[in-house]
Amino acid sequence: MEQILWITVILLIIGVGILSTHLCCYRKQIKQIEKQLEMLMEEESNYQLTSTCAARDTIKLISNINCVVEKLRKEKRELQKSNRSYRESITSISHDIRTPLTSVKGYVQMLQSPAILEWKKMEYLHIIEYRLEDLSEMLNQLFEYARLEAGELDLNLEKVNVRNLFAETISMFYDEFMKKGCEPEIEIVEIPCFILVNSHAFVRILENLIKNALVHGIGDYKFSLKLIEEQIFIQISNKTDTIEEKDIEQIFDRFYTTDQSRTRKSTGLGLAIAKKFTEQMGGKIQASLYQNNFTIEVGFKME
Repeated sequence: MEQILWITVILLIIGVGILSTHLCCYRKQIKQIEKQLEMLMEEESNYQLTSTCAARDTIKLISNINCVVEKLRKEKRELQKSNRSYRESITSISHDIRTPLTSVKGYVQMLQSPAILEWKKMEYLHIIEYRLEDLSEMLNQLFEYARLEAGELDLNLEKVNVRNLFAETISMFYDEFMKKGCEPEIEIVEIPCFILVNSHAFVRILENLIKNALVHGIGDYKFSLKLIEEQIFIQISNKTDTIEEKDIEQIFDRFYTTDQSRTRKSTGLGLAIAKKFTEQMGGKIQASLYQNNFTIEVGFKME
């Protein structure tokens, strides 16, 4: 009996020793985690927490903490990137708005000259009107995009023959293509094409795509409306000297423009608005580039 008692005592002592060792290890690990977390809070690095204890629970805890830290780092990088993009966008938009305003101010000052001839006055007034139209278009796009982003535009969908809308919208820009000395090649399916869309939004998509072609294209304009396997596909393509393959992934981003000098009249919102309208009505839109031919394709299911 006495022997059993001594064995029990010895086992208890060993058990206490093992528990004390584990407890010491856990305390050491906790202190190390505290120091490592303090270091992570004080400086920017890709450092991860490490384990000094082989216990499965602490290893799992550290792994989970590292996952949370990495997630926070990723969110911080994305936020910084978004803020940087936002600041650049504001700078670009400010430049775009300031340019026509500065021009208008200059021509107004010249109009105030008592020596100005009547024919010159009419020329200046025409330029002022043109610049104000540019400014109005920019502000309208900003307002429209802001409302789309906020979800304030409720699109009432209806069954529409887009074949007619497509032809009518292109005809509105015919004179502008003639001024550029480029008659577009147009291909339209001969049968009616009915899809479920909002007429105003659909026309805005077409207008923005055509305007983008006019501003950034350099010729070889092709517009087509095709019916393929119960789906309608609209393609608008043109030659380009500014778009590269690397631009395709960002081409529908807000404020994105391949014209870094921003000498062309563009807010970088036209394609972003077209994309939002298309997706909001259940369609798909994509861009591609092949041998300097830039193409945007919009697809909707037939009704």
